[in-house]
Amino acid sequence: MTTIASLGARLLRVPLTRPWAADVTSVGVIATHVVRSDGSEGWGFSWTPQIGAEAVLALIEHDIAPAALGRDADAATTWRPLWQHLHEAGGGGITTIALAGLDLALWDAAARARDLPVSALIGRRRESVRAYGSGVNLHYPLDELIAQVRRWVDAGFDAVKIKVGKPDMREDADRVAAVRDVLGPDRALMIDANQRWDLDRATSSMEVLAAFDPAWIEEPLRADDLTGHAELARRIATPIALGENLHTVYRFAEFLRAGAVQIVQPNVVRVGGVTPFLRIAQVAVDHGATLHPHLLPELSGQLALTLATAPGAAEPMAEDVEDAGFGALGALADPSPVALSDGSLTETPHVGLGIRFA
Repeated sequence: MTTIASLGARLLRVPLTRPWAADVTSVGVIATHVVRSDGSEGWGFSWTPQIGAEAVLALIEHDIAPAALGRDADAATTWRPLWQHLHEAGGGGITTIALAGLDLALWDAAARARDLPVSALIGRRRESVRAYGSGVNLHYPLDELIAQVRRWVDAGFDAVKIKVGKPDMREDADRVAAVRDVLGPDRALMIDANQRWDLDRATSSMEVLAAFDPAWIEEPLRADDLTGHAELARRIATPIALGENLHTVYRFAEFLRAGAVQIVQPNVVRVGGVTPFLRIAQVAVDHGATLHPHLLPELSGQLALTLATAPGAAEPMAEDVEDAGFGALGALADPSPVALSDGSLTETPHVGLGIRFA
């Protein structure tokens, strides 16, 4: 049996080209490096935009690394016992974010040992996926928001996502109307409230915003409000998307069973890595739901190439947040493992995950 011989981690702060908010000027990356008993190496990472990076690093160094040494280097075998080991610190959140650092490095090592990209190791189902332009843009003045949308259109994107949730609902309506005018009727428009509404505000807002034909409303309520999302789904016709702030396969299954979500958006790092991400993807298929991975296109775009889709469900899309990809931010030691062109994402030649930080 090939085992885990060592696990190291280091914390990086990657400056953002444009702040996501006044206090979000960088993102935290905990770069990981695993060595297996057969000498194979793998590189992975954990990620959190602003809060908890130091805690993730401490969890990896003090709790995960000692518990991982000598265990099976097969990520799918090792993930659950380590998750159970960390459980008294929480079943998800910091614990699963930290576990992703090991899981990704183990997948990287396994693929590198076979001289393959991870997508080939999993099983690639398509050679490209549709991508959509996305931005952290609620604080943008209207003219800057419109300029951003025009850049996406000029770059060939046929789907874009913007933030909503202004204190005055009329301002949301004006901004969405202006964006729809730029996009025209044939491009998809998605809106994301980032948990800013309560049930009644979400209901009244969507009564107005539905006129602009949004493909989905993302995180309209607090992410863990299962009952509220189920009730909102009964009240509105626009599909509900969420998942970036759900952390376990159990929570995804609960929301799907309750009819509280139609489009799931797991973040591969926040759920704990490739191993649990693939389990969540299977749960989505079992419930006939569409899955679009959240953020991190260099990683989630590769996984989107491998995903099965339920009958009638849309194929996965990759989310490309303007000026926020690791490659665009100059954070990678090697060329990006993916390329975006004319609204589509494809892989570039690489082995493993192809993600090592400078």
